[in-house]
Amino acid sequence: MAFTLEQLRGFVAVAEELHFSRAAARLAMTQPPLSRQIQKLERVVGARLLIRDNRRVTLTAAGEVFLVEARRLLSLAETAPELARRVSSGSSGVVRVGFTAAATYGVLGRLLDELAGLLPDVDVELAELVTREQVAALVNEEIDLGLGRPPFDDSAFGSRLLHREGLLVAVPAGHHLPTLGRAATAADVVREPVIMHSPTDARYFYDLVVRTVPIAPANTVHTVGQVLTMLWLVAAGRGVAFVPESAARLRLDGVEFVRLETAVAQPVELHLVWLKASANPALWRTLSVLEGRTPFE
Repeated sequence: MAFTLEQLRGFVAVAEELHFSRAAARLAMTQPPLSRQIQKLERVVGARLLIRDNRRVTLTAAGEVFLVEARRLLSLAETAPELARRVSSGSSGVVRVGFTAAATYGVLGRLLDELAGLLPDVDVELAELVTREQVAALVNEEIDLGLGRPPFDDSAFGSRLLHREGLLVAVPAGHHLPTLGRAATAADVVREPVIMHSPTDARYFYDLVVRTVPIAPANTVHTVGQVLTMLWLVAAGRGVAFVPESAARLRLDGVEFVRLETAVAQPVELHLVWLKASANPALWRTLSVLEGRTPFE
């Protein structure tokens, strides 16, 4: 047997008024049914909540504690329908976002600021994942939205361009490339020792670089999956690396940057990607408010 919301409201009214007649008037009812509500509530709870005599009503110790919880339960009962409606419409809820480490160099922060302004009641949870991991997490519904590198399976995923940028060559301080006074060409860097992107963990950048510069396998001195690790190795003088333009924001000591001449001026793309079959209303609301907004530059 459980208590009802009507019994809780009756108890709270009596506890606040400390008078049955005033509480009954407040609830637009007569005193006898209110007294029966309190009696039934005490039987369900298994404790005496009120001490009443002809002159006054007081709360027992159990009643004082129960009053706090009764108010909380009533508040939840009043707000739950509105919350459910907001979640159903997507104006409240949670969107879990996966992002590549390179996306944090300016783009992720701007996206979060925009979402906070447009959807203040939607909570955003973050997970750092390479694109391959994001795709798996989307399929398993562990994240709702990814910030990853194309291509994506159009039959399963929706996507839209979020950001486009150039490709830079990161070189150790004092390297001769910055003295050229122009963008570096493939011929300028083809014989340099290279810290290369992993063909598994950073497939997008690996493919982009090998399409641009015919790097000999013998010139690859390290293979890593994260841009920040590449830059630390460049600072240590281990070689040069090909990184997105936004990586220059890190301003690491011992690293300089030179633009790489490419067939397309801004070949590095970052996309929003989502599972077309997602049932999360907050995701669709997020995509709706972002629809038609220009990519971040």
